[in-house]
Amino acid sequence: MHLDIITPDKKIYNGEATSVTLPGTEGQFQVLNRHAPLVSTLGKGNVVVDTGAAKQTFIIDGGVVEVLNNKVLVLAEAVL
Repeated sequence: MHLDIITPDKKIYNGEATSVTLPGTEGQFQVLNRHAPLVSTLGKGNVVVDTGAAKQTFIIDGGVVEVLNNKVLVLAEAVL
């Protein structure tokens, strides 16, 4: 799936991922390839991007995620 992590200032990540773990406001959840459409609010916490070869972690300060057509868009308030 394709993942974009964007803040109001700049694009933080743009690439392919096999899974993304996100800090939802009601608890942590994971998005995998071909996930059902989803819109959710995000709290402060870690976004873990697994590309299959490596994992990257970004700490965000809240935001929104949209999953649609095997694309994940994370609109983060800030990356700490």
